[in-house]
Amino acid sequence: MRVLITGMNGFGGGHLADLLLAETPWTLIGASRNATGDRGSGRVSWWNIDLRDRDGARRLLMVERPNLIAHLAAQPYVPAAWENPWETFEHNVRPLQNLFDGLLATGLTPRILVVSTNEVYGPPRGDADLPFREDRLPRPTNPYGVSKVAQEALALQYRRSHGLDVVVARPFNHIGPRQLMNSVANQFAQQVAEIEAGRREPVIKVGNMTAARDFTDVRDVARAYYALMQLGEAGEVYNICSGQPRNVQSLLDALLALARIKITVEVDPEKLRPADTPVSYGSNEKLRATTGWAPTIPFEQTVADLLADWRARVAAAAP
Repeated sequence: MRVLITGMNGFGGGHLADLLLAETPWTLIGASRNATGDRGSGRVSWWNIDLRDRDGARRLLMVERPNLIAHLAAQPYVPAAWENPWETFEHNVRPLQNLFDGLLATGLTPRILVVSTNEVYGPPRGDADLPFREDRLPRPTNPYGVSKVAQEALALQYRRSHGLDVVVARPFNHIGPRQLMNSVANQFAQQVAEIEAGRREPVIKVGNMTAARDFTDVRDVARAYYALMQLGEAGEVYNICSGQPRNVQSLLDALLALARIKITVEVDPEKLRPADTPVSYGSNEKLRATTGWAPTIPFEQTVADLLADWRARVAAAAP
């Protein structure tokens, strides 16, 4: 089995690659626009490629002839999407279009997992909207979410118009070791690690801590991708989430409980902005029913592993 993972050097793509190397004999092909990875295995090869290049995408498919494609490559940062909406749209839609065109041109018929986001849902209109289920109409409130709605629509259109074997995943907030995005979990873990190392004052300044989100360990998310690659129904969309909201305060409390020194928390009035969405979480019932997947890593273990990862990063960066 030959598996193409676009964005394999990213957060979710990296953990998916680790899982597949550990649990399958499959050959992995990583495709990345600006870097290659460091997985020293004879079963891994890399293409340094911008998938917005139609000819390059077609050449990749012709040479590698994958049986499975996990499409995770994206511009995932909401602030960057606000700064340059069109660039985000292009990064998140054109590569998928080029992959589909390449598959039609080469006659290849792999299963394609398209990784979207819970950002397509937007905020709930009320308690009746929660938990978000896959049949809820998209109502994105930022350009990143809009680009992912378009990506999903393109994927499902090619399923209907050309019979491509496409499955769409909608992961909610996922956290854990090797996190790259500037998420609140990553920010807090980095600050705790730097405080322990004496690289900043033992104070963490916070804003509104009551917003609640649906956090899942990235390694459980990778397991969900693997399950959908095997068992997902073509043309269907699946939430990947814990199904349980947790407020930001509980995240910080878990990190502070692991801190090796006392850390003071101060409210910064400049950070006190009303939460756009007080509570947001999803239902994973469809994913469970289809694949048998369930999250297995406790929240406390996820937080501990995230902090351990940041401690190692801080130590490695020490002069």
